[in-house]
Amino acid sequence: MTSFVIIGAGECGARAALALRELGFAGNVTLVGSETLLPYERPPLSKEGLQKGAEPKWIADAGRYEDLDIAVRTGVTATDIDRQRKTVELSDGTTLGYDMLLLATGARPRELENVASPLGRIRSLRTHADASGLQPFLQAGRCIAILGGGFIGLELAASARRLGASVILLEGQPLILSRGVPAEIAALIAERHAAAGVDIRCGVKIRSVTETDADVSIDLEDADRVVADILVVGIGAVPNTELAAKAGLAIENGISVDSSLRTSDPNILAAGDCCSFPSAHFGDRRLRLESWRSAQEQGIRAAAKMTGAAAPQTSVPWFWSDQYEVTLQVAGLTDGATTIIRRNLSPDTFVMFHLDGEGRLLAASGIGPGNAVAREIRLAEMLIAAGRRPDPAALANPDIKLKQLLAS
Repeated sequence: MTSFVIIGAGECGARAALALRELGFAGNVTLVGSETLLPYERPPLSKEGLQKGAEPKWIADAGRYEDLDIAVRTGVTATDIDRQRKTVELSDGTTLGYDMLLLATGARPRELENVASPLGRIRSLRTHADASGLQPFLQAGRCIAILGGGFIGLELAASARRLGASVILLEGQPLILSRGVPAEIAALIAERHAAAGVDIRCGVKIRSVTETDADVSIDLEDADRVVADILVVGIGAVPNTELAAKAGLAIENGISVDSSLRTSDPNILAAGDCCSFPSAHFGDRRLRLESWRSAQEQGIRAAAKMTGAAAPQTSVPWFWSDQYEVTLQVAGLTDGATTIIRRNLSPDTFVMFHLDGEGRLLAASGIGPGNAVAREIRLAEMLIAAGRRPDPAALANPDIKLKQLLAS
């Protein structure tokens, strides 16, 4: 009987396993994950997942996997791939044979160089266990330092303030959200955090970090010192490519795959945070995306490739972040933009469109309460996917619907 093995039981791997059955694959499906939990959603971990006693948001419950005859192996890791024999060695000493293998190994938090944490006061936020470990510090009378002013750091800051903890956020760049978010939106987010009592310090450089039994001290190059109960490091992620590299697969800012997610071995695919791929929407530029939707979609596309089914089209990159009552959404990539057009929807809601030198829409960034910008961003995605060059004056005018620009 044909056997498909999936290494990595996160969003991507779990969606791939479920999709294999939805596509009618009747062979063996084995999903291998290093965590002891069933696959769960990661976005809530920096939000409601930080609430005391919060249970993971399961992608599917145990009964669903059982009904679909998907073998879920939790608490084990893959240690070696034998490409000639088409087998995978696991950390518990067992061996799995495969006809097709999907690597959905994800990414891990980037660590501070030359900084150890024997006392456990330097943390990261990637897993449910990480979120559970942070809960005792997220309350009144506690102080949490956060290194990194990206989505994870800012979402954690918002959650910590809502739970009563003091927050000091340190960012090495001159502004928070310096990658892919317009300065106007970043400034608005910074103002909202300041209003909530977050102490944001940008342009800082760390000289040293010292733990004690009682606290952690972060000495900055300007001679200032930050003292907190814990330090949470959110300075990006590193793709988990070690298993693939050991097997001799091509690596290029992640496991290198083609447009159909095949690695340099035709019997092995890779998808999700661990892989880089050529983007048809951006001139086949090689991208590695760390986003919930990309992981989900690539898992489903990988399942289609494994079964020979028609693969769904790739969507435009999309990211979102909820902080307090504010939601930020970004579609596309701002790299290469030469013109930015602002579209005001209300006093506290606007969208910014990023166009290249030829007038082609590359990205759209929007901010507002709740889902105020969701429709605009969705239509902007469609314009980007279609390669449109919309009239800048029309983009700036909220009385002209984006749907009209799509139809023209």
